[in-house]
Amino acid sequence: MKLATLLTQYLYVHHRLDLPGIGSFILDPAVASQLATARPNQLLTDGIQFEYNPSLPESPELIAYISAQSGKMKALASSDLESHIQLAHQFLNIGKPFHFEGIGTLTRLKPGEFEFIADPLQAPDRKKESQSRESNKNSTKEEQSPRYESFLTETKPSQGWRKPLIALLVLAGLGLAVWGGYAISKKSRQPKEEVVNETPVQNNTLPLADTTTKQVTDSIPPVPVATPATNDLYKYVLEVSNQKRALKRYNQLRTNLWDVKLETKDSVSYKLFVLLPGADTTRIADSLTVFLGRRVYIEK
Repeated sequence: MKLATLLTQYLYVHHRLDLPGIGSFILDPAVASQLATARPNQLLTDGIQFEYNPSLPESPELIAYISAQSGKMKALASSDLESHIQLAHQFLNIGKPFHFEGIGTLTRLKPGEFEFIADPLQAPDRKKESQSRESNKNSTKEEQSPRYESFLTETKPSQGWRKPLIALLVLAGLGLAVWGGYAISKKSRQPKEEVVNETPVQNNTLPLADTTTKQVTDSIPPVPVATPATNDLYKYVLEVSNQKRALKRYNQLRTNLWDVKLETKDSVSYKLFVLLPGADTTRIADSLTVFLGRRVYIEK
């Protein structure tokens, strides 16, 4: 479900939506009671008001609601909300109106002064809601009751395990990729260490006075120094954002033991990326995209 739809649902349920850095959208309780008794799909106007308050902090209740409804972790839900608010700020700062779906349109007239035009409120179709509740109730009963089925009946696989399994596969893939890169780099350093250890033994045979031994030693060709093969590392760009968001995501991923790196060229755009060996790059990029909820691309 889209984030804009979740914000609208949260406002309808809690009658108040606090967005950090912007302000609060307030649903009139009287209009909310009218929605409960109105005809299905009936439109009501002038039910939402806006209060400008740029110092509002992030609402833990809103993050928990988005996480529960979307199935994402709270850190990813917070990141999605922050991206949505940044997009709204970009529109408002250049004087363009920004439309909050199902809530209204907000326009910045001048610093500290905004114009808000509320969207009409649509009464829910309670018949459809009751049908959906009954279907959910029946499905819950079926899950709780024991299932005595014939051995000829084909069981339907559960789909609730897909997201945890995908996350586990992504983490396992990253772990194998990091371990493989470390093992290959360690193996590539071993020939050089062996050559260095053999060098003192060869030098100790030079001072011998026996001319025969000296001629034999001089006839042995020098041992070529084996240079370790360089393994190309691919830069997987996780996100490009401003300094505040980049530092926040950097700390979150570091907390989860990701070997993430941060770079910037102009102190405006910051790039979060990881370096991994070039083995099945397409699969790794797709797995990172599914896990992070953002498009991950490769920058050589």
